[in-house]
This record gives sequence, structure tokens and C-alpha cells, in this order.
Amino acid sequence: MTATLVRPPGRRPVSAGPVGGTVSVRSIAVGLAGLAATAAIVVFSISHGSFTIAPGDVVDTLLGGGTAAQKLIVLDLRLPRILTALLVGAALAVSGALTQTFARNPLASPDVLGVTNGASLGAVAVIVLGGTSVIGVPLAALAGGLVTATIVYLLAWRRGVDGYRLVLIGIGVGEIVSGGVSWFLVRAEILDATRATIWLNGSVAGAGWEQVRPLSIALAVLLPLAVATAFTLQALQFDDDVARALGVRLQLAQAAVVLVAVALAAAAVSAAGPIEFVAFVVPQIALRLCGGSRPPLIVSAVLGALLVSGADLVARVALPARELPVGLVTAIVGAPYLLWLLVRTNRRTT
Repeated sequence: MTATLVRPPGRRPVSAGPVGGTVSVRSIAVGLAGLAATAAIVVFSISHGSFTIAPGDVVDTLLGGGTAAQKLIVLDLRLPRILTALLVGAALAVSGALTQTFARNPLASPDVLGVTNGASLGAVAVIVLGGTSVIGVPLAALAGGLVTATIVYLLAWRRGVDGYRLVLIGIGVGEIVSGGVSWFLVRAEILDATRATIWLNGSVAGAGWEQVRPLSIALAVLLPLAVATAFTLQALQFDDDVARALGVRLQLAQAAVVLVAVALAAAAVSAAGPIEFVAFVVPQIALRLCGGSRPPLIVSAVLGALLVSGADLVARVALPARELPVGLVTAIVGAPYLLWLLVRTNRRTT
């Protein structure tokens, strides 16, 4: 992929966006449509399984009714899985929106910048070394993502951060970190290696309330912080000197945006493994649907939840005899988009 990367075209002028400016009717319509589609997928996904429950009974159970059997299936078995998919999708999408705006580059995402690989390395190290507690894996993923992001940022910084250089260095560091993941898998016991490999495929299968609770807390803290960076994100789309002239303390602002983005990606990875391409694709889809000068955070969160929950539903029903990892489905969606974006960028610069 590095051979086809080219410097992205010039930056578009900054305009008020869905966050931090006037909320456009278009963005509201996209957000409401995304919420409606997500709600429909949630009901259908919960109703579908080895024991089918009518959509009306699903809604009734969610509202407090239903039989004892329906409550067990809906509330204890299926609802945690779909909630994990929703939260993971929202976290990855907002993380991607932050990194793409910060780097001023549509190719920048936690996947491409190596943050996801760093979080994976931390989590796999804990799994292989025997620390599979609910707290140990998320903290290790967060630490791995933060360390990787710091290394990429320091290597890319040269009197400021250039988005093109950031992407290239992120790809290189990500490959090195990926090698570390492979080393842990080779040295691990068979059982630990199998558990880590399943986790690395990216899946919400078997997710329970122990994944939902910490992920919900993380998003309750991080999403408001992401929205609070609206003015900073607006200013970061200009040159560094212009951003400073607008009163932005550039290095502190960049560090804050990166920290929130990395924490969101690490939280998602710790709950469901590295689900590829969500952070890369969703912000650009939201940008094209809503218009504006940067990926909208709230709409990105809605569309990210929609994509991962829909991909999980496809992963469950695509093959009757077995279940696919949700990361495989998102990769099928995201890889063609990556190729299209590279071709489109090359055409713009030739």
C-alpha cells in the first residue's frame, strides 16, 4: 500500500460542521436515518438465532415485558452482544474522525497509523502471559495504543506534523508492532495462542455484560471529550501558524485530540479485538453524506454503530453452518473503498 500512497490534495476551506457550528438539516436527516436503520438492525438481530423471537416480542421484552425464556434470551444472551457491536462501532468511527481531521488526511485512521496494532500487541501480550481479567486486557490495550501513537507522533513531528508523513510512519510502525504480535503468538502455549488468534480476528461473539459495562463507561467519558474538541478540530484544518493565530495551543491541542482518539480505539479493541476498516471508512462516508469540511463526530458515531451491528448480523447469517468474524465482513466492505480512495487521490494529483 505504501507504494501507491501519494500526498493528498490541498486542504479545503473550513466551514461550520455538524459539531462546533450550525447543525445542518442534512446532517440531522442523516443521523436520524442512521438511528432508524440501527434500531431496525438491533431488533432483527436480537430476534434472529437458534430460537427465533418475533420482533414485536423483542420490543416488548426490551420494554420490560416478555416471558421468562424471552428475557433470558434477549436480555442475557443477545442484548449484550448487540450493545457491544454498537459501542465498538461508535468508538472506532469517532476515533477515525478525530485522527483524519487531526492529520488532515483521509487515509489516517487508527488502523493505518498503527494504533490498533499497538492496542492488539498490548492485549495479546496480556492474554498470552495469563492476564485475561476484565481490567487487564483493556488497560494493556490502552497502554499499547498510547505507546504506539506516541512513537508515531514523535517520529512524524518535524516542526509540526505533516499528514502524509504521519501516515507513512504509522504504516511502518504498525508493521513492526504486528511483528511483535506474531512473536507472542509463536511463543505462546496452544490454548493461549488459539484464544489470542480468535480475539485478533475481531468479533463480538460471546460478548457479555462484562464487555458492555467498561466500554459504556469509556464512551460516556470519551465521547463528550471528543465533541468538546470541536473548535480545536476546526482550527487544526488550517496551517499550524493559522491555528496558533486563532489562539490554539497547538501541541497541547494535538496531544489532546490524539489521546482521546487512541483511548477510543483502544477501548473498542479491548472489547472486540481489531475490527478493521471501521475507523477508516465510516468518517469518510459520514463526510460525503453530510457535507462540510471534516468528518462529523456524532453522525460518524451513529454510522459506525450501524456498520458494526449490521456486519455482525451478516456474519451470523451468511453461512448457516458457521459464524464469520465480524472483522472479516467489515474488511470486505472497507478494502474496496481503500482501493477506490487511493485511485481517486492519485488521479487528483496527476
